[in-house]
Order: sequence, then structure tokens, then C-alpha cells
Amino acid sequence: MKDPQPALPVVYELTWPQWLFSSLSITAALGLLGWLAWRVMAIEIAQWWVPVALVAGLCAADAASGLVHWAADTWGRDDCPVIGPRLLVPFRVHHVNPDDFLRRRFAETNGEAAFLAVPLLAALVAMPLDGAAAKVAAVFGLGFCGLGAFTNQIHQWAHMPEPPAPVRALQTCGLLLGHAEHSAHHARPYDRRYCITTGWCNAPLDAIGFFRRLETGITWLTGVAPRPDDRRYETRYGVSARRIESGRA
Repeated sequence: MKDPQPALPVVYELTWPQWLFSSLSITAALGLLGWLAWRVMAIEIAQWWVPVALVAGLCAADAASGLVHWAADTWGRDDCPVIGPRLLVPFRVHHVNPDDFLRRRFAETNGEAAFLAVPLLAALVAMPLDGAAAKVAAVFGLGFCGLGAFTNQIHQWAHMPEPPAPVRALQTCGLLLGHAEHSAHHARPYDRRYCITTGWCNAPLDAIGFFRRLETGITWLTGVAPRPDDRRYETRYGVSARRIESGRA
């Protein structure tokens, strides 16, 4: 008789203060985004550089999401002080139990990314729009923060079998990360397709081996090997064996 497999891990539930903090962060980010959009609308938007700056902001948000995702997936252990439970554990759990992400509520999903966006949004809102560079920065920042603040929500939609119809339409036209694009990341060893907003940067970054080159450099400098936690999690929870038995290995 086989030993029973341990239950798959799940991400911790937010405490009441954490939920309140996340909710306030999301509210502040949404308010500042609306304010920034109102300021951008005051610019003469029928100029060639406006869509260019906006799309550049969207691309930068996608690239930034990939860089953060790669860093959190690749380095450190879940028992690191402070960042372990708050940042690294959710990424490690997500690899072995991706469906757990679907049970997370809106505040749990988006609070931390929204909080990180608030200082940048506040700076963009406070910046005088009295020069060409400032106007470009405002449009760029609107695209960057508009996606970046809700990266995890877009990521969660990419895991849903049936996301909301408007989201599904945006995924179909390639404006948001879709399920097929993101599913490539969840094949062991989880070392590609890191970008999780639009997914536009995934193919070029993978083609040039961008993240492998970074890993090689960091390992050469520090002697630390990438992704030390993945096999520990898979061994602990019997995930590899389950995938083999189910034909998904």
C-alpha cells in the first residue's frame, strides 16, 4: 500500500490588519491612477509620441513583472527572514499547487503590488507637466503603473479556465497574458516565460537567454545555484510523482 501523499501547500490567509492594509493600498493606487489619467487627458494626446510612450510603458511593465517573477522564483529559500514568508513562499507554493492562486480574493491578490505602485504614482501625479519630458514620463508612467499595479490580477486571470468575457477578449487579442502563453512557465523547471502582464517580452527575452545569462553571472559571483527550493517542494509534497501518475510530467 502506498503512503498517502501530503496535502498540497497553500498560501497563508491574510490577517485582518493585512487585509485592511491591502485594501487601502488598492484604493490609493486606483485613485492615483484615475488622477494621473485625468492629468494625461489634459495633454494634447493626438500626437505621434503619445501611443509610443504608452506602449513603451506597457512593455516596461511586462519586462519588470518578468524580472521580479524571475528573481522571486530563482533565488532565496522559503525560510529566509521576512521575505521568505511574505514574498518567496507564495511563488514556491504556486509552482507545486498553481490552482491555489485561484482561491485568493481580490485584496489578497493585488494588495502588495498596488502598495509598491503607490509611491511612483504619487510622484507622477505631483510632477508638473510643463515640459516635453514630463509629459512623456506621465504617459509612460500611466501605462507602466496601470498594468504593474495589477500584475497579479492579470496573472490570476491567466490561470482561470473561464475568465470574465472582457478579459478573455483582451487575452485573445494579445493585450493581456493568456492561459496558453503562461502555461509554458509551469513546465518544470519553471525557468522561462516569466513575464506576466502582457507576455510580449517573453519570446525575445527567452530567445536571447536573458535570464540564463543573469543566473550564470550571479552564480559565478556568489557560488549560489538557482532555484534551490523547487526540488525540495516537489519532494516534500510528492508533486513529481503525482504528475507522472497523472500523465502530466
